[in-house]
Amino acid sequence: MKVLIINGSPRPNGNTTIAIDEMVKIFGEDGIEAEVCRVGNKNIRGCIACGKCSELGRCVFDDAVNELAPKFEEADGLVVASPVYYASANATLIACLDRLFFSTHFNKTMKVGASVVVARRGGCTATFDELNKYFTISGMPVASGQYWNCVHGREPGQAALDAEGLQTMRGLARNMSFLMKSIALGREKYGIPEKEPWQPTHFIREDLE
Repeated sequence: MKVLIINGSPRPNGNTTIAIDEMVKIFGEDGIEAEVCRVGNKNIRGCIACGKCSELGRCVFDDAVNELAPKFEEADGLVVASPVYYASANATLIACLDRLFFSTHFNKTMKVGASVVVARRGGCTATFDELNKYFTISGMPVASGQYWNCVHGREPGQAALDAEGLQTMRGLARNMSFLMKSIALGREKYGIPEKEPWQPTHFIREDLE
């Protein structure tokens, strides 16, 4: 089984990496292959809502997003990790996720999602909620730990001192491994839940007089 980890930090060995590494160790113990891709240092522009992905099967901007797409499709789970900026995720990461989720048309139902946030002090839960919305609009179960999935640290390396935060990362990885394995067994026996055709209900309708 595989899990894709997207690191939204621009720093190669920052506190977000420390949090992720704690999860990677547990995934290895649980027999889960983990691949970490760092996007916070990439030149990734935002979505322009051109709709070309429906024709091309990929985003019109050929960058890291299109490289992540097949990895996401193959993975059984997705971890999205970000430092907190103004009670929000890294802007490059958000641009990446907007385009990644919108331009990939494969069924994401029952892929397990988990968000991880790292902050000096505050803004963790707002960022945690922001990232989880990508999963919950896609039929993806959300993995949790013993606390909201956050680690604290300001200067590089300080996250290693957050014993409770790192424990939360380990518990999150174990829970995520269990969910992915359990869903795989359920898929073999029951398949995945049926999806009804999308029935959009718009708030502005021209046919109403």
